[in-house]
Amino acid sequence: MGALPVFRWRLAPDGYATRRQLRARGLRPGGQQVAATLERPRRRREPLVAYLYRIDLAQPVRPMTPARWAALAKANATRRICPKCRRDAGYVIPTSLGMCVPCAYPDPDSPRSV
Repeated sequence: MGALPVFRWRLAPDGYATRRQLRARGLRPGGQQVAATLERPRRRREPLVAYLYRIDLAQPVRPMTPARWAALAKANATRRICPKCRRDAGYVIPTSLGMCVPCAYPDPDSPRSV
């Protein structure tokens, strides 16, 4: 196979799409190789590159099964539980803190029973 065609930003012909554009249409690459690249020039830096796939070779997105929905719900629930106080924070615990906000920044005036 020869070199991939390279298109300038916003100048790709019809029939090509990025992964995100395929997903917005309910499609996935489906094992096909990258068909072309898209380059966005930047000053004094390497250009931004996006990979393009052929829309006619794309396949429909696989539907979520009940087991996959359950696994996703369990994973998201785990991300909400504070490892320090073991309570559901009501939001996804920031990885930068590693614990819920009240545990990371305790209020000295109102002690929280842990």
